[in-house]
Amino acid sequence: MKKLISTMVMASALALTAATAHAGEIAVIVKTTNSNFWQNVNKGASAAVEGQEAHTMTFNGPASESAIADQVNLVENAVNRGVTGIVLAPSDPEALVPAVKKAFEAQIPVVIIDSGLAENGKEFFQAFLSTDNCAAGQLVADKMLSEVGTSGKVAVMSYVAGVGSEVGRVGCFVKRINEKSDIEIVGPFYSQSQMATALNQTTDVLAANDDLVGIFGANEPTAIGMGRAIVQAGKAGSITALGFDGNADLQDFVRDGTLAGTAVQGSFQMGELGVQAIMKLLNGENVSEFIDTGVVLATKENIDQPEVQNVLY
Repeated sequence: MKKLISTMVMASALALTAATAHAGEIAVIVKTTNSNFWQNVNKGASAAVEGQEAHTMTFNGPASESAIADQVNLVENAVNRGVTGIVLAPSDPEALVPAVKKAFEAQIPVVIIDSGLAENGKEFFQAFLSTDNCAAGQLVADKMLSEVGTSGKVAVMSYVAGVGSEVGRVGCFVKRINEKSDIEIVGPFYSQSQMATALNQTTDVLAANDDLVGIFGANEPTAIGMGRAIVQAGKAGSITALGFDGNADLQDFVRDGTLAGTAVQGSFQMGELGVQAIMKLLNGENVSEFIDTGVVLATKENIDQPEVQNVLY
């Protein structure tokens, strides 16, 4: 009810200022610009404003996903310069709440993508667009179980502990494995979304667990580092490895058998639908509080099919 009331207040304020709010900058602020995943979000956001004159779009993010203070500053700077709307992928669910609150108080609509805000921030934004990360984690777990059976060791190579997407994705993967098998989970290990860190961590995990039957890399840089470590260790094809996200490196790993599959989010859709949601809010239109941007499991068997090609980048 609290969220509904705050959304109605924001909608009313926007309606009163619609004549001046239609033209202006929509700031898209992501976790980092140093990732093909987020650059694909940029492409989607650009597509949303292409061909119309009412809005411009700016795209920004810190140098790394762990640079949380830098992302907070980017949001505060956007509020201070009076942007028309903000599309935000928060790197930390708690740390970004005060900045999003400032946007709300300035009557700037905010749409959250990819990872959620903490509970105490939910009244300050108008819509959340994301993969259902719990369902995605379960999808990967079911694929793992179909490949390795119900016993042995499976390692989990994660990225940033406590981020909303990680909690759902990795948490539901582990829970599903535990519920449906006697598999021993090794980890999770946190790469801080650094490919080199994930490579080193995976190298150590493979060396310490020569009886490992499976391994899961839970986001793009982590899965790339994991895949490279598997190749370097000479274990490609002999261990069931599953990734997450769908850039060219991960596609190559699927094609050559290093990965048995990779779960791919609709990153383009996050950017496109996120910016479109801001524009609808500015026009006084209703927007769903949650929009599922979907996930597809890409394997060697289906990677060239249209429904998979549409989400790869």
